[in-house]
Amino acid sequence: MGLFSTKDWNVIAIIFERREMYRVNGQRCKGGEATKVRDNVKNFERTIFWAVYDQKRAFLEGASGPGEKMVTNEIVQRLKKELPTNPTVIQILGLLERNELPKAAKPLLWTGYPKSEQQPMDE
Repeated sequence: MGLFSTKDWNVIAIIFERREMYRVNGQRCKGGEATKVRDNVKNFERTIFWAVYDQKRAFLEGASGPGEKMVTNEIVQRLKKELPTNPTVIQILGLLERNELPKAAKPLLWTGYPKSEQQPMDE
């Protein structure tokens, strides 16, 4: 392994909190720890989707996680498509890339949440 081949990843996870709110978790990790963090995130029961980026924001890998069963397939596909351009994900990646924080989490700002099932009350 060469001097510049050490992993320096930003691992992002979209975590199911409740029907109308998901959370973006991000962690910057290096070397063997990077693989451990990725494996933990992709196997976490509430992970809807996870992704690994390098420090130049190149997508390295990602997939749906066990939490995909908590949402529709349409939501998983939309998250996968919109993840790189989502403002919350961009903000978390920026914090990690600038090494401002080793870990960061925020509620996901997203227009793809399921519509409320509540019916308006008649008076």
